[in-house]
Amino acid sequence: MAAPHAKAPPLRKSTLKPALFDLRSDTKCWKLALQTHTTHTHVMYTEGTRSGSRESCEKKETNPLKKNEISRQNADRRATLTPSPHRKVTGDEVNDGNDSWFEGEPSMGSDYGYSSTRNLGKTQLGGVIFGAKKTTIKECLSKQLFGLPHQHFVYVKKIDPGLPLFLFNYTDRTLLGIFEAASSGQMNIDPYAWNSDGSQRTPYPAQVQIRVKLQCKALTEIQFKPIIMDNYYAQNLFWFELDHAQTNRLLSLLSSQAFSGPCTTLIPHGTTKPKTIFPLENERVPYMPLEITGNLNSAKSLPNNIKDIKTFNIANEKEAICMKLKELALKRKNSEKHENVTSVVNDMLPKSAARPSSADRKDESSVVVVKDMSVEHIGSLSNDHPVIAQLIQKVEDLMACKIAQNDKIVHLEKKIAYMEQNLAEAEIEIKNLKDLCHIVETSVDSQEFYEIKGDNGINLENSVDNSILLVGGYDGVSWLSSLECYTPSQIMTRPLEPMNGERCYAAVTKLDGDIFVFGGGTSGQWFDTAESYNPVANEWTICPPLSRKNGSLGGATVNDKIYAVGGGNGVECYSAVEMLDFDIGSWIPTRSMLQKRFALAAAELNGALYAAGGYDEKYYLRTAERFDPREHSWKKIASMSSVRGCPSMVVLNEKLYVLGGYDGNAMVSTVEVYDPRAGSWMTGEPMNHPRGFSAAAVAGDSIYVFGGLKSGKEINDTVECYKEGRGWEMTNSNVAWRKCFLSAIAL
Repeated sequence: MAAPHAKAPPLRKSTLKPALFDLRSDTKCWKLALQTHTTHTHVMYTEGTRSGSRESCEKKETNPLKKNEISRQNADRRATLTPSPHRKVTGDEVNDGNDSWFEGEPSMGSDYGYSSTRNLGKTQLGGVIFGAKKTTIKECLSKQLFGLPHQHFVYVKKIDPGLPLFLFNYTDRTLLGIFEAASSGQMNIDPYAWNSDGSQRTPYPAQVQIRVKLQCKALTEIQFKPIIMDNYYAQNLFWFELDHAQTNRLLSLLSSQAFSGPCTTLIPHGTTKPKTIFPLENERVPYMPLEITGNLNSAKSLPNNIKDIKTFNIANEKEAICMKLKELALKRKNSEKHENVTSVVNDMLPKSAARPSSADRKDESSVVVVKDMSVEHIGSLSNDHPVIAQLIQKVEDLMACKIAQNDKIVHLEKKIAYMEQNLAEAEIEIKNLKDLCHIVETSVDSQEFYEIKGDNGINLENSVDNSILLVGGYDGVSWLSSLECYTPSQIMTRPLEPMNGERCYAAVTKLDGDIFVFGGGTSGQWFDTAESYNPVANEWTICPPLSRKNGSLGGATVNDKIYAVGGGNGVECYSAVEMLDFDIGSWIPTRSMLQKRFALAAAELNGALYAAGGYDEKYYLRTAERFDPREHSWKKIASMSSVRGCPSMVVLNEKLYVLGGYDGNAMVSTVEVYDPRAGSWMTGEPMNHPRGFSAAAVAGDSIYVFGGLKSGKEINDTVECYKEGRGWEMTNSNVAWRKCFLSAIAL
């Protein structure tokens, strides 16, 4: 947008000041104002030709008093155009009745006053606002052409295709969009635009072709002014150059008010949408005034710079002809060798072509509706119009190519279906072979790992692979007293001596090579019993019972002492903690936790006991706490990010991993990791399946998670393995691992 101009400085005596010098390809225009203090003569040269001849020259004599009065009026007028902090400049004051759409900008340029640009670099330019009034906006949108006065070309020339553009309506002070540049910014794309009769040079030669990117509701100045506030250099005047931040905010605001439906060219209400012009050779041509295009066949002379105007309409007519011919070719293809064809030949002929003679018209009328039209008939028509002949040939070639492609596609589809069937059969065969190999390997490799003794025990000296014991649980049918040994390298289990009774929801821990199992229950019954397993002897031994019945509790060994943590009996939840004293042969109470925790997770790390999650009779918990026997007290630590009941907890690489559980709505697969050195939790990689009431243990440098509930009644039948750097890997489904409410511990 051009800037207003300050009051003109006094001119020196006999000073010649050029007001505009614009060199065009066809004409050269200049306007000179000769002002002097010694004479009373005002000379204005209005226009000349390339040869330098002066077609129009006016010499006006005025008397000094009248000239001084006119000068004072002009000075007063310029003063009204100069922004002042003490007065508001209105649109009526700056609109002097000329055709300029820029408020406060004279039709001629000036060498003084505010700068009309922000001087943004090409890389800094994010968008440009163009201006229009109610008398010019229709032509802007119908021609898809925006323009500015020549002094704005310093930044219009920086416009590249695709740059966001906006149109400011000075009449109602609204902003239209979203447009984008369809060409680079140039001078005189249409040298005769925005003139009433199209015979004079355009006053807005800094032009760019545009297209509508998104049709949106116009923004009022109250809406867009805060976004471009930095561009305002007066109350109602602003620069048109936008940086990237301003452009992005305007695009966002306009997009939020986009009209639904396909993007169409914006045409003011009450205006008929002009006929689209399709240029030849993939070039966009300047929009031609309707007065010119409507008299193509007349003898009226056209301006020298307008060449071959007829090609504009021919391009549009060729497209119509092409569509007709495609229809004709499609009908011929779907019919028998000779098909009844109806064709309106007059619709196919170019409007700009010369009318045929009366004899030709008679022949033409005879073929308006032709039956059994053959190729020869179409060929005779194409002889008069080579373009039609070329289009017919192209249509026929395309139809033949399409038929060949359809045949090829059908053949490929049949071949793909046949290959998919073979692939499915091969996959079934591979699965059968894998199962057979697994059975053979199990029978052979089991003897390399296990030393079968008379008592069916495990020789731990030959147990080079870290094994995991699975204790009790529920398989969806019955409560289990089983004890099984899982071998990670072979992905198999081997049954061992079962417990003395069925047991679920139990705690398990290890001390001096023996496995201790205590508490738990089955089918609504809760136990206070405890027993230990000797892997070498493969036998169970009864241990002192807990002080009360307790299930869904936690268990861990800290400094060679076994702890039973939390739990409940189905009626109430416990915060109490018991410790097994081998000297007196019973469980003794020790310091209770800070909260009641039923179905919690517990583990030992670096000589301290940790408890996390669970249920306190009212809520599922996200809190966690730590017990240090040296301090003989529980302390609260950072809470997890989500609540968890019935999770599993293991220790890997000096960190606590809390796996799965119930969040109050469903079983989850998420994992949280606690680093005691940082004193905070972090989110770990989630498991492949949700798991609650599962069993987990660490063997070597990997975490193994077995079974568990996937939902209320669905039980997982897979094992997942986690290793840092590799993530979670899952084994194939196996009925042997379809368990929940079980316990696990590594040997």
